[in-house]
Amino acid sequence: MNKSLYLILLIFLFSCTSNTIFEKPKDLIPKDSMSLLIQEMMIASSAKHIKNINQQKNINYMPFVSESYKIDSLRFQKSNLYYMSKIDLYEEILTDAKTSLQRRKDLFSKLKTALDSLRKDSISNIVNKERLLLSHKKDAIEHITNMIFPKIDTLKQKLLIDTVSEKPNF
Repeated sequence: MNKSLYLILLIFLFSCTSNTIFEKPKDLIPKDSMSLLIQEMMIASSAKHIKNINQQKNINYMPFVSESYKIDSLRFQKSNLYYMSKIDLYEEILTDAKTSLQRRKDLFSKLKTALDSLRKDSISNIVNKERLLLSHKKDAIEHITNMIFPKIDTLKQKLLIDTVSEKPNF
């Protein structure tokens, strides 16, 4: 009885090992496409909580990713399961996706910095142009004022003289 218990326990332990490698599906997504697909899925899942152009949040962008790659969820699931059974290959795909996303992030941050500096320069140029324009407008207003006010003063004086010279009718 004791030996049979050990034998059953030993068989049970050997049967529990998980070295299951799934067979390659017929419609397997290629490794490089899988990496791109995972990148897009990461971006889509991250964008869910960010407002879009229409100020909407919580939009599921995964169908757009599937649609753009023309891959249905079953095909992705089979391919993902196959690559997960080959850990080294799956780790390589994920590492490639991560480094590519990091390169994209670095590129966009450089572009944002360049755009911000352009905006800053543009704003300072606009402010300088506005100051110059305002000073020209101020000069023009002063010139017009200097031309008009003496004439107004002479008109006022003439009107005063005319009204004083008239005799009131009582």
